[in-house]
Amino acid sequence: MGKILVLAGLLLVGLGGLMLLGLPLGRLPGDIVYRRGNVTVYVPVITSILVSGALTLLMMLWRR
Repeated sequence: MGKILVLAGLLLVGLGGLMLLGLPLGRLPGDIVYRRGNVTVYVPVITSILVSGALTLLMMLWRR
């Protein structure tokens, strides 16, 4: 359990660093933003697919 928490923390730090450097994660084409008045609804469709794929590949490599 400790290794998983350390790995998750390192991934979050790396992802945060990439976002600070300009990675447009969360603003990709295909992400849905609906604004009307004071209401904003954001559905990160493509971002979720990319993150899911990356985590799946990481877990597949980690299990080997």
